[in-house]
Amino acid sequence: QVHLVESGGGLVQAGGSLRLSCANSGSIVIINTMAWYRQAPGKQRELVADITAGGNTNYADSVKGRFTISGDNVKNTVYLHMNSLKPEDTAVYYCNIGGVIMTTPPARISSWGQGTQVTVSS
Repeated sequence: QVHLVESGGGLVQAGGSLRLSCANSGSIVIINTMAWYRQAPGKQRELVADITAGGNTNYADSVKGRFTISGDNVKNTVYLHMNSLKPEDTAVYYCNIGGVIMTTPPARISSWGQGTQVTVSS
């Protein structure tokens, strides 16, 4: 089935940058939407950014102008470029891919990565 592998998290100082990657190493998905979420300790998981198959993007107000989401529908890969990082960006970041997997019959799926830790020090 679908297996999402994330990479790129780590420790960075405030004002720094990171790039997160998420790739599907399983069955190919016909993409509807790819997204990044994050969850800080004691808080609910929240949407950071998403991108549709057509390239339309949406960002949380807290990251607008600092983060950029991009993706490759064919390769089932999604990226999150994070600039001007702040301590409040510290969280576990999860990718999500939604679409259709070509089983018989085709099935809608929404799959999650395992999460990658991003820590921003002040």
